[in-house]
Amino acid sequence: MNRAKSKRRRGVVFTSEGLAKFQEAKSRAEFEENSGKRYTLEELSNCTGLAIDTLMKVLQGKKVDKQTFHCCFQAFNLVLEDSDYCYPEDIEELNPTQAASNPKLEFPEGQVPLNSIFYLEQPKIETECYRAIVQPGALVRIKAPRRMGKTSLMARILDQVAELDYRTVPLSLQLAERCAFQSLDKFLQWFCASVGLGLGLPNRVEDHWDDLFGSKISCKMYFEGYLLVQTEQPLVLGLDDVDRLFQYPELADEFFGLLRTWHEEAKNRDIWKRLRLVVVHSTEVYIPLSVNKSPFNVGIPIELQPFTNEQIQDLAKRHGLDWSEQQVEQLMALVGGNAYLVRVALYHICRQEVTLKQLLHQSFDSAQAIYNEHLRQQSLHLKQYPELVKAFDKVITTSKAVELDLVQAFKLQSMGLVNLQGNQAKPSCQLYAQYFRTEGGRW
Repeated sequence: MNRAKSKRRRGVVFTSEGLAKFQEAKSRAEFEENSGKRYTLEELSNCTGLAIDTLMKVLQGKKVDKQTFHCCFQAFNLVLEDSDYCYPEDIEELNPTQAASNPKLEFPEGQVPLNSIFYLEQPKIETECYRAIVQPGALVRIKAPRRMGKTSLMARILDQVAELDYRTVPLSLQLAERCAFQSLDKFLQWFCASVGLGLGLPNRVEDHWDDLFGSKISCKMYFEGYLLVQTEQPLVLGLDDVDRLFQYPELADEFFGLLRTWHEEAKNRDIWKRLRLVVVHSTEVYIPLSVNKSPFNVGIPIELQPFTNEQIQDLAKRHGLDWSEQQVEQLMALVGGNAYLVRVALYHICRQEVTLKQLLHQSFDSAQAIYNEHLRQQSLHLKQYPELVKAFDKVITTSKAVELDLVQAFKLQSMGLVNLQGNQAKPSCQLYAQYFRTEGGRW
């Protein structure tokens, strides 16, 4: 009688519970013992006693022996339990055709998840942010073009201080409906109610709003008398997409002036020392704001830069790609270190849907081109502003840097289409320049 051979269990992987436990302990150690700086793979290797290749397998969800998990947990004073790991059903490693359906890959869309291995740490920037945000009345300003990692960095700042039991509220101004921008009074009521909602508090706006004092003092009263007094723990408010207010100059002047006032209040009053602000925007401030009212000339300024060759090589490795310097330089030449464009390329290459060679030479009107949807969105957005169309057309049809109107230059930079030196603009990458020179991107 033939008996089916039982498959030998050759390795384990983290359960979601085990991975979360490990990531939480690692984050806490980074904050308490490493000045808030994320551990590099080399530092994790020294900490756990494991080889870097082994650590990569752990973080990528590949099978390792159980002793490896013991080492990971012991390094952060954890005890490995049965619920922290499991044996996958299949024994054989994924072959190339199966790799295309590997669920561990993440399509680059929006914020990079907190536990993602595809988030590239920026130790100097992150350390500066973590040190700043724990100071009373802190204000951290993060600026970069769209899809360059601003929201991901903000999420990590909030996550770090949440470990200290700070209260945190992320709030994107993209969530506000257009009617909220009709007046300062309406906007500040929306703002107060939204922050309270993020804290899980009932809406008490009507109880604190007083027409006699006006909307700015009423908003201040709401924070002083309701939101900030719930506990002595600091409140870290992450304001994303604040440049949406630039479309409403009078409203922006009043609101940003209010934020500046609160930041200054923290120098004298304990209640306002509890409020910490992270302000995120995609472009330079191109509306007139009083020097003494603007929050954009105080606090800690953080400007995110495009990926370097070394960072692209690191990210390629995290996708399981062993790239040469030449391959990295080729991708860099195409997308200019744009974080989103780099990740899209690596995602599709890793899924074997396209090769780097094909990516460098494919036509932009091909239905299979991996950037087509993104490029169409950029084109549609640009066509809403005829003055920007003319300005960018000048940039891509001239071999040298072009001097632009400052507001137009800032808006094109916010879309990631140009790099600026002063108000001299050049295309940010070959991908955009080539696409908008073709019929597919022409206007």
